[in-house]
Amino acid sequence: MDSLQGLPPLSTLSTSVSSTLNAKLGTNHDLTQAPSIVAEFLTQCDDLERNLVHLNRTLESNLASYASFSNRIGHLFGIVNSKLIDLGSSVCLRSSVSDGQGLGEELPSLAKEVARVEAVRAYAEVASKLDNLIGDIEDAVSSTMNKNLRKDSSAQNSEETRMVAIKILKVTEDLLTSVTKARPQWACLVSAVDHRVDRSLAILRPQAIADHRALLTSFGWPPSLSNLTSSSLDARKSSEVPNPLFTMHGDLKRRYCENFFALCRLQELQRQRKSRQLEGHNREVALHQPLWAIEELVNPVSVACQCHFSKWIDKPEFIFALEYKITRDYVDSMDELLQPLVDEAMLTGYSCKEEWISAMVTSLSTYLAKEIFPIYIGQLEEESVTGIRSQARTSWLHLIDLMVSFDNRIKPLVEKSGILLSLLEDGTPRKISSLSVFCDRPDWLDMWAEIELDDAMEKLKPEIDEERNWTKKVQGADLSNSDDYKSPAVSSITFTCLSSLIERCRLLPTVSLRSRFLRLTSTPVINFFLDCLLLRCQEAEGLTALTDDDALIKVSNSVNAAHYSESILKEWCEDVFFLEMGLDQGEHPGESVAEYSGREVPIEEYGNGIFHEEIAKFEDFRTQWVEKITMVILRGFDARCRDYIKNRRQWQEKSEEGWTVSQTLIGALDYLQAKMALMEENLNRVDFAGIWRSLAAGVDKLIFNGILMSNVKFQEEGVERFGYDVEVVWGVFRAWCLRPEGFFLKVSESLKLLKMEKEQLEDSLKGGQKRMKENGIRHLSVAEVEKIGKNRVYTK
Repeated sequence: MDSLQGLPPLSTLSTSVSSTLNAKLGTNHDLTQAPSIVAEFLTQCDDLERNLVHLNRTLESNLASYASFSNRIGHLFGIVNSKLIDLGSSVCLRSSVSDGQGLGEELPSLAKEVARVEAVRAYAEVASKLDNLIGDIEDAVSSTMNKNLRKDSSAQNSEETRMVAIKILKVTEDLLTSVTKARPQWACLVSAVDHRVDRSLAILRPQAIADHRALLTSFGWPPSLSNLTSSSLDARKSSEVPNPLFTMHGDLKRRYCENFFALCRLQELQRQRKSRQLEGHNREVALHQPLWAIEELVNPVSVACQCHFSKWIDKPEFIFALEYKITRDYVDSMDELLQPLVDEAMLTGYSCKEEWISAMVTSLSTYLAKEIFPIYIGQLEEESVTGIRSQARTSWLHLIDLMVSFDNRIKPLVEKSGILLSLLEDGTPRKISSLSVFCDRPDWLDMWAEIELDDAMEKLKPEIDEERNWTKKVQGADLSNSDDYKSPAVSSITFTCLSSLIERCRLLPTVSLRSRFLRLTSTPVINFFLDCLLLRCQEAEGLTALTDDDALIKVSNSVNAAHYSESILKEWCEDVFFLEMGLDQGEHPGESVAEYSGREVPIEEYGNGIFHEEIAKFEDFRTQWVEKITMVILRGFDARCRDYIKNRRQWQEKSEEGWTVSQTLIGALDYLQAKMALMEENLNRVDFAGIWRSLAAGVDKLIFNGILMSNVKFQEEGVERFGYDVEVVWGVFRAWCLRPEGFFLKVSESLKLLKMEKEQLEDSLKGGQKRMKENGIRHLSVAEVEKIGKNRVYTK
């Protein structure tokens, strides 16, 4: 018993030794395994001794190399000194020449020689300084390694030695930066120094991270999750699990803060080196890395969470609830405790809160990509093979709902700190989002879009087939302007469905993903709705050729729906969310299925918005069917006033007694007025304005060609009668304009010619175009004026 040596005091043991003994000797049963543990420790000690001997030999070799290098530098300085002495002697000898001609000829070569010698001196000085710094770095790194191997050294000394190495590395990097800018031709020297610095950093960073992990374990990180239940996940704070970052104190807190600070200084040093090495390249993309110290906090938490996640594969809502609770409960400690250390390390562009949230969301996305989505993909593939519909699509949509809800809950955690909710990814902003799982798997995005589209179409088709939705008008103002679109309720239903799809993709982390999702989902829905409008119009046209009021109302409803849709899409495209997608130059999947429009859209016009092509199709649809409605009404008017136009004798007779308008014109005017009243009641204001203006132009052309250009002779009574008739025609359009004669250009000017005195008419004919313009005739050609003049019969 006396021969047994006593154990050293616990305070003299290092942190790693204490942790190892606690792990291996936790119970009485473990004491029986003591001999094997001792043998294991002895073996490890032998290995460490061998490593120490090897490191000592390496150090001796490096010291010998350094001594040899110093001797070579001293020899070079001797050569430089002797050459400077020779140069001075040469200058003195040449200065004795009386005429000075030789000295003038030799000055350029002397200047070159002096510059060369100065360059050699500067190179040698910088190389010597860098060599000394590298030696100091390697000594500090070696000292840090030896102190880690020798367990008798304190953790404080080890941390101080590490900080000394980091400070020397910072001085070395500053010197290399100045050399790179001032002497770019010394690239080989810089490369050689970088190589030696990289070897030191390859030792220093893993040591710092290993010490950091040991410290995290010593103060109880990660916090225990075993007492969390599904019912406690919604609690605001966990009173049973205190935050270890707040509960640590004393020497442990000081050591952790020093180690955290050292890691931040190391990362800032690494950023500075990369910034110098990537000069002239896209540095921002390569320089932005997750904060190393925060990653070390998140990684053990993620491992602990995944033990619970594996139990909740069929209940993913618990996964998101736990992830959110942990993220929320510890986010405040990031700002209060750790952010000052990051700021002190001058690690610019980093927020501990954002890094914590980003790392937690990334770990969740990684788990979803590895464990959850493959299960759903397998179910969908099995469904496609067997043809038996399962719950896979419903589960997929439910998972997306949870992801969107999770992102919406995470968003305020970042925004309330006033920092940007994005990270740089390939030079573009990338949002912090669990939906980033689709960034690396665009095929999953396509599958999601297909499921969303199928779900939307299943909900939309019954609404479109419901005839009541085509007769009921949209209630309320869906647009910012006050136009009355008189659109059927089905258009509002369709765009409510579209809005739902748009909201689903708003949180996708990149513009290209959002653009692709919308083109795969919204574009087919819009084209489907447009095809439905076209089909209804074609059915109405095929049944009655648009001759009855019901067919015209049916087409008017479709035109109103198209105008409403076009206006909504235009208003959406003015939003930045859609503008940036319109500028996205990706592929354009989901091409249109409506083939009635042959309009080609230049690729540069896609910058006007992602829905530019769909807007153009709605415009073409409206134009096409407004023209058809106009032509149908004009044909009906023409058929009803055919007798009026063919009656050539009426222009040589007086009006019927008691009538101010020709009786044969009354039926046509009644028809025209009834159709226009029908259109005004059922058609939107913009398209109705286009219809009545087109009708005015068509009636003007019909009367002008059918009467005035048909060699009809006009006497005084006929002119008066024609004037009455034209006034009545104008009166039909006076409800929508103050001067309807302005839309009957040819008829109004022809009437003006007919009312002229004989001398004035002959003078206009003789004066040509100039005299005609002076008399207010601007829209009739000379030939038309001559023809009307010849048909005017003067009885006096």
